[in-house]
Amino acid sequence: MSKLHIRKDDTVIVISGTEKGKKGKVVAVSPDERKVIIEGVNIKKKHTKPRKQGEAGGIVDVEGAMYADKVQLFCPKCGKGVRTGVTVDGDKKVRVCKKCGNKF
Repeated sequence: MSKLHIRKDDTVIVISGTEKGKKGKVVAVSPDERKVIIEGVNIKKKHTKPRKQGEAGGIVDVEGAMYADKVQLFCPKCGKGVRTGVTVDGDKKVRVCKKCGNKF
């Protein structure tokens, strides 16, 4: 199992690809595939079939997974995507912005 620099509920910014520059909250993380799903980014069309009686089928917009390497953690203090480092705060490891030292 590999470890990612992104966690669930982080605010990230896309740094490459067709979605470059978009910002959103991480909904799900898949470390084994090295992918993340971001709210409102990488929208795909999904064709759904009605499963129960009375339920409507149709075409639904869903967020698609994208590689975690294409996103950076967004630092509100710097106002852009940043690389992170780790410092020890008491007995816990805390992620910090490499540019301004803001804790995440």
